[in-house]
Amino acid sequence: MNHKPVRKAVIAAAGFGTRFLPQTKAMPKEMLPLVDKPIIQYVVEELVAAGIEDIVIVTGYHKRTIEDHFDHTSADLRMNLKNSGKLELLEETKKISDLANFAYIRQKGPYGSATPVMNAANWIGDEPFIYTYADDFVRSDPCRFKQLIDVYNKYGGSVITSVHRDGDEDYGRYGYIDGDEIAPGLIDMKTIVEKPGSREKAPSSMASVGGYVFQPVFMEYLNKQLAAYDGTKELQIQDSMQKMIDDGHKFYGYEVKNGTWYDTGNPLEYLKTVFDFALEREDIGPELREHLRNKLQ
Repeated sequence: MNHKPVRKAVIAAAGFGTRFLPQTKAMPKEMLPLVDKPIIQYVVEELVAAGIEDIVIVTGYHKRTIEDHFDHTSADLRMNLKNSGKLELLEETKKISDLANFAYIRQKGPYGSATPVMNAANWIGDEPFIYTYADDFVRSDPCRFKQLIDVYNKYGGSVITSVHRDGDEDYGRYGYIDGDEIAPGLIDMKTIVEKPGSREKAPSSMASVGGYVFQPVFMEYLNKQLAAYDGTKELQIQDSMQKMIDDGHKFYGYEVKNGTWYDTGNPLEYLKTVFDFALEREDIGPELREHLRNKLQ
């Protein structure tokens, strides 16, 4: 099947990060480090590895440090690294601003997952695009977004990241999908229920998490949803997704292969991710492992 190539991505990064206060009073949660690299950089690198060229980050008034991070390295920092002989670090920091073509939009409108996409509508135009969040990502080979785009290229429609999540608390945190499995780990969706609240109310144990490939027609449905919005609840993308499915548009839930999904949106999961990444490193992993072993005795 021939489709327009997926070249653009929208990253939602306007949340207040209240679960990390007081740390996030001045630092965006997306800039919290996984050892020595901010969370959002892993999301960007995952997009770039899938061939994404243009990335718009939808931010809030307190997120200027995100823009600074992906900007060119300051003259003072370049001089400091050069004079101290840290040329490898100098080269590494230079590469950050060259990862993609970045644009930034300040979020305006109702609270909810649909608003960042609506804010980026003019930038998206009539192209398919990836929509994702700045505090969760998948480490996989090939990368998650490459796998989603491959499904889009083969089947058309829109594609969402899916993972099995069956903890009691999960049903109040994620959307859940159901449909026909047409290939291993690939569901032709019939239903998506946002935060069903309990296992009994969920259509399955397959959760929809951040990371979507949307057809351009998705924007038309969001516009209709916004026109009918009465302000009584959050403006969520799942409402438009279900309406599209009901109208015959294809949505596929895809379980990423050879990957681990990380959700850093709360302190416990963030710490788990930090430890996973730190323990893998040759320079600090062995000593950290020994430290943890001693602490847990």
